[in-house]
Amino acid sequence: MNNGWIITIIVGIIAGFLAGKIMKGSGYGILMDLVLGLVGGLIGGFIANALGLAAGGLIWSIVIATLGAVLLVWIVRMVSGKNPRV
Repeated sequence: MNNGWIITIIVGIIAGFLAGKIMKGSGYGILMDLVLGLVGGLIGGFIANALGLAAGGLIWSIVIATLGAVLLVWIVRMVSGKNPRV
């Protein structure tokens, strides 16, 4: 059985939660935090690879996914007109 999906979901949940804490505000709820964490992980991974910062490991994955989720939350708040403060 491939545990990659389970690990990806766990990393997404952690990244979404951390992004919600870093980006002050009311948050989006656990389901949206998961989505933001997963999509943020993709964005963060893409940016890290483009900058040559790709590395392995669970902690690095959480850091990259969290940074991507923070960026995504900032973009969503800019588009929606909410205050994009950190």
